[in-house]
Amino acid sequence: MCGRFSFVMEDELIRERFGIRVRTAIYKARYNCSPTQNLAVITNLAPDTLQFFRWGLVPSWAKELSIGNKMINARAEGIAEKPSFRTSFRNRRCLVPATGFFEWRRNGKKTPYNVRLKNSAPFCFAGLWDEWTAPDGMRINTFSIVTTTPNDLMKRIHDRMPVILRQEDEGRWINPQPDPSLLSLLVPYPAEMMEAYPVSNLVNSPSNDVPEILGTPDDHLLFKD
Repeated sequence: MCGRFSFVMEDELIRERFGIRVRTAIYKARYNCSPTQNLAVITNLAPDTLQFFRWGLVPSWAKELSIGNKMINARAEGIAEKPSFRTSFRNRRCLVPATGFFEWRRNGKKTPYNVRLKNSAPFCFAGLWDEWTAPDGMRINTFSIVTTTPNDLMKRIHDRMPVILRQEDEGRWINPQPDPSLLSLLVPYPAEMMEAYPVSNLVNSPSNDVPEILGTPDDHLLFKD
């Protein structure tokens, strides 16, 4: 699963890396992105703009917003058939930009790890989105992060991992045309390109959104392949 991540980049670097427009007035560095928060996404309908959707997908047919609390992740296995995700997989895909994500390893206690690319480069999770209309008529856009089986690095921490897309596949994922072959992209990212290290329990609370959450890699505790 993926229940926390970070997205820390300067506006100009976001423009350069993703080729999108950034509204500085509403973007800020996020060290502890958490479910139910409005977070940055790039959708298939607006691929040149950074938008902000609520994390926790709510299908258009859902009766309550709270269903999104249980749908922060979408398992790659079955998203083409599962009622909650199949329409979004066909028509509403998005990129979720990030610079790292957090996962908890159980080793007698739960230890949070910051997982990132070895070169510290930004990347994108594969995401799905939908639009839900509240009883008062308000339209709320929501999203979910697709997860898959773990690579050899992540197996040491957890039994799932988010789908990280290769940069050359990002445009393909948000191409507006339906493409059943996209399922082939939902695989574990190469372990040899990733690393992970333990961080403070500060990350456990969504209210802690500060640089200290990222910690500092320790060569003696660093997981890498």
